[in-house]
Amino acid sequence: MSDKEVILTPDGLKRLEEELETLKSVKRREVAERIKVAIGYGDISENSEYEDAKNEQAFIEGRVITLEKMLRNARIINSDEIVTDVVSIGVTVSVEDMEYGDIMEYTIVGSAETDPLNNKISNESPVGKAIIGKKKGTIVDVSVPAGVIQYKILDIRMK
Repeated sequence: MSDKEVILTPDGLKRLEEELETLKSVKRREVAERIKVAIGYGDISENSEYEDAKNEQAFIEGRVITLEKMLRNARIINSDEIVTDVVSIGVTVSVEDMEYGDIMEYTIVGSAETDPLNNKISNESPVGKAIIGKKKGTIVDVSVPAGVIQYKILDIRMK
């Protein structure tokens, strides 16, 4: 991961800080205990419990490094920076699919906070790129693998 700026909302910052704290204070201890128990089983060269615990330890340490770097390079978008006359990071946007009439609601966040299951999309996603900076009532073309989808921006508001 490069040292590029990571854009976060205050909620996103809190979630990343909580994850980092959990990894450092809870998960590290748990995996260390698993390694200790696995070593107690004897020969570690053919010990799957030991191998699994070491792999988990490597994953945890990698995630800790990633989170620390993200937090070091974080730029927090505060509510006083968010405007609702155009689509920007931190706003919730209602859009209408011009072909099917479906209405969807997305919260625009930085890439580190993306959570499609909770309708949080990145400003770098195809939809995010297409609507960022646009005003209410604008129709935008979104390039997707299946072709082009047209969305009309119905509403822009603080989440």
